Amino acid sequence: MADLKALANELVSGSVQVIDLTAPLHEGTPILGLPEPMGQTAKFKLELISQYDEKGPAWYWNNFHTGEHTGTHFDAPIHWVTGKNLDDVSQVPPQRLVGPAVVLDFSKEVAANPDFLLDVSHVQAWEKANGAIPKGAWVLFRTGWSQYGEDPAKFANADANGPHTPGLTVECAEYFATKTDILGMGVETVGTDAGQAFGFSTPFPCHGMFLGNNKYGLTQLRNIDKLPTTGAIVIAAPLKIVKGSGSPCRVLALVTK
Repeated sequence: MADLKALANELVSGSVQVIDLTAPLHEGTPILGLPEPMGQTAKFKLELISQYDEKGPAWYWNNFHTGEHTGTHFDAPIHWVTGKNLDDVSQVPPQRLVGPAVVLDFSKEVAANPDFLLDVSHVQAWEKANGAIPKGAWVLFRTGWSQYGEDPAKFANADANGPHTPGLTVECAEYFATKTDILGMGVETVGTDAGQAFGFSTPFPCHGMFLGNNKYGLTQLRNIDKLPTTGAIVIAAPLKIVKGSGSPCRVLALVTK
């Protein structure tokens, strides 16, 4: 109890800062496009109900329409066929939405090669320098890709061969999914997998392996550069959508100033 009181005081005083890792959600928010004839997610759209007028003289509110996996969002296990018998987003235990965060910064490598893939050797070298990734951690993969978050074309970085965005190798996805006790992976890109992951020996390994092993994904994060390598706490708050495969969410980090 004393520790919680101390945390509350530190939040009030500002010695513990709250960093928003969430991208603004609006009609221009980039979305993942799939090849036809596959189903497509809906772009975010607000529909005015009333704004201090004859339809509601004292209040302003909207309906909104979008997909579960739009903007900064949470991937629940049921999102992928490998996790079809596991939790939907409403069933994820709240204890598993909060955890310590570690930041794996490979923004320089991605600046030189947008198809950069994080491999097990990179993770092992990071752990040698920074210590073991703690149990129950959110692993945040810093790539610098959020700088393109307001430009859908640059964010997708696609050509005739498909999108070119960073991600994980099949071996690295399997390592995190089966050899660690992390909560999941957070990325700055539109999804947890690399843009070229459709052509991997195991297609979309982050989705298949993470979600199939009851781990989670957080995507389209911002402000990872404002976090320390270790020591932050991340809180992911998706909507509690019954039978939902995921949800747009507000992702916050607590950081000692």
